[in-house]
Amino acid sequence: MKHLIVVDNEADWGQEIANTEVVTARHYLANAVGQRGGRVFNLCRSYAYQSTGYYVSLLAAARKQRPLPDVMTMQDIHSRSLWRVAGGELDAEIQRSLRRLASESFELSVYFGRNLAAAHNRLARQLFNLFPAPLLRAKFERADDGDWHLVGLRTIALDDVSANHREFLFQAADLYFAGRYRGSRPKSSRYDLAILVNEQEQPPPSNAEALKRFERAAQKVGFAVQFIDRGDYGRLAEFDALFIRETTLVNHHTYRFARRAAIEGLQVIDDPDSILRCTNKVFLAELLKRQKVSTPRSMIIHRGNANRVVAELGLPCVLKQPDGAFSAGVIRVEDEASLKAGLTRFLRDSDLVLGQSFVPTEFDWRIGILDGQPLYACRYYMAAAHWQIIQRDNEGNITEGDSDTVPIDQVPSNVMETALRAARAIGNGLYGVDLKACGDDCHVIEVNDNPTIDHGVEDLLLGDRLYEIIMGTLMKRVEASKEPASRDQVLASTGEAS
Repeated sequence: MKHLIVVDNEADWGQEIANTEVVTARHYLANAVGQRGGRVFNLCRSYAYQSTGYYVSLLAAARKQRPLPDVMTMQDIHSRSLWRVAGGELDAEIQRSLRRLASESFELSVYFGRNLAAAHNRLARQLFNLFPAPLLRAKFERADDGDWHLVGLRTIALDDVSANHREFLFQAADLYFAGRYRGSRPKSSRYDLAILVNEQEQPPPSNAEALKRFERAAQKVGFAVQFIDRGDYGRLAEFDALFIRETTLVNHHTYRFARRAAIEGLQVIDDPDSILRCTNKVFLAELLKRQKVSTPRSMIIHRGNANRVVAELGLPCVLKQPDGAFSAGVIRVEDEASLKAGLTRFLRDSDLVLGQSFVPTEFDWRIGILDGQPLYACRYYMAAAHWQIIQRDNEGNITEGDSDTVPIDQVPSNVMETALRAARAIGNGLYGVDLKACGDDCHVIEVNDNPTIDHGVEDLLLGDRLYEIIMGTLMKRVEASKEPASRDQVLASTGEAS
């Protein structure tokens, strides 16, 4: 597949790069050139609102092509408030990269995520990840305390690139395109899948062997697979689908990956809506209540009602930090003193805390669900002499309880029905619904948008079939997204349907 480099004048580029075609903006706007799903590298001189460059990216999106930059990035680059947010997020790298400079101000040129000076490459890459545009220039100034701050960010035109930088620009472009576009996709693969992982995470959502099996299953259904990490944000538009195998949070790069991928037209598991609905326990508790899904007796606690917790929930009860994961940020309080200490600790970081009555059980059920259908069922037993399935000591060491995998048809009907209702309240993604069953009573503890799938546990009964079902579902979604719109869909989108 050839990809387009769009410029104001063909002479502006003057460089041949494999699998790319240079076209003028005027030609591109007047003609539906390029392929559906292809990349459009917009190197117009201006991305101002309603300029030629703006319309190149806007029409590329309408034509189901993938522009770099897209319109959202154009708007982000003009937002001073986002510069400040980005400066805070990049602060450690800004200080590291610029600490040896003697000047009071510095401009950094970013060419396809790279800088001419190797010392500044990491900073250039991170800026490109946050603001994916081919040519950027960032301005930094040193404050009175000696720290550097991002004070300006803009895109630059090709003719703004100095003559002694142009050779490096072409090298950076060549390296960027070579990341995928030089035949790196095997002939047997129809689409490209990125799997987001964090090799340092403990415990990760999938162990190393499970990741290998996901990769094999993806290749079997027709994906070319690349494992990516948080540093690959700027490459998302290279892919057709994203599968997140890193613990997700809203205020986190995993959510930004999911949101950016969805905007770029990728099929995503976990999708951003599911992350938003599942990862905040306060939000989830309110959602399940509204959907009349049974949960332990719950209370959203704030400073104004903290004195009513004992009357509402009794003791012992459980306090949950809204964004905790893997049993972290969840504590059981036995008396009023530990309740006060726990609330003081949690309310430092969040204005709201979820409180729930304590429901003791020998094990928790976990029902894995995809597209509203059950995939697997496990019983996770409590860690030895502990009330949770995972126990963490003061050094961060983890002890887990035993587990067993149960055939779907042997799961009690009230457990399965409750799990499916909870999943439907979230969406049609891949979920792990945790439940406690006490006789005829069954309560949802939480819904995980990024459920653990480890080799030897969740796949114990289905084996490789589990991975193939998940990857096959993702492939079907990609195929459906690539199908040309029907005439009725086109008319509906333009308001011309009768």
